[in-house]
Amino acid sequence: MEVVVADARHGPGERNEMSAAQSPDPWHERHGIDDTVVGRRARPSGAADADDTVLRASPTVTAARGRVQNPSARPAPRLHGVRVAGQDLLLDAPVVVGRRPAGPRVGSGPAPRLVTVPSPRHEVSGAHVDVRQQGGIVVITDLRSTNGTRVTEPGRVPVVLRQGESLVARAGTIVDVGDGNLLEILPPQRIIPTKEPLL
Repeated sequence: MEVVVADARHGPGERNEMSAAQSPDPWHERHGIDDTVVGRRARPSGAADADDTVLRASPTVTAARGRVQNPSARPAPRLHGVRVAGQDLLLDAPVVVGRRPAGPRVGSGPAPRLVTVPSPRHEVSGAHVDVRQQGGIVVITDLRSTNGTRVTEPGRVPVVLRQGESLVARAGTIVDVGDGNLLEILPPQRIIPTKEPLL
């Protein structure tokens, strides 16, 4: 869009008779500008339409106080965790819990962490439940277990997930897979990227 400056108080060819002393802004009076009107300039037919132009920030943008931002720098991810079998695990990869958990035969993304829990009464299936973070949320999925997965969110009535069902959970949620094995969804934490593995 182009800015077109026009004198809105005087028609074309009319002269403004107000003196510089009477003018609220003598500079504008000396240069013959009283008001600014923003409008579109007529385009010749067939001219390219610039209204669809998308402006993006330069890869290197000068930040406040003159610092230059690194184009590859992104905010550190906030990862939830899960407490299971006495250990706290970050959800930077899926966690599969069961009596004899196994990873998928074919999969994409990071390989799941396999957590084995005891099940003397065989209430826990071989691969019972999958806990993963997708974006900013935690998803709990029953992996077609025999006895289901009991999920209790803070302040809510417990829900039993049946074979293959999923549920979005928040921090403080308790997941009961059977035989006294409880998982707890932990609140997100800011992770500082390091060159060494965290767990």
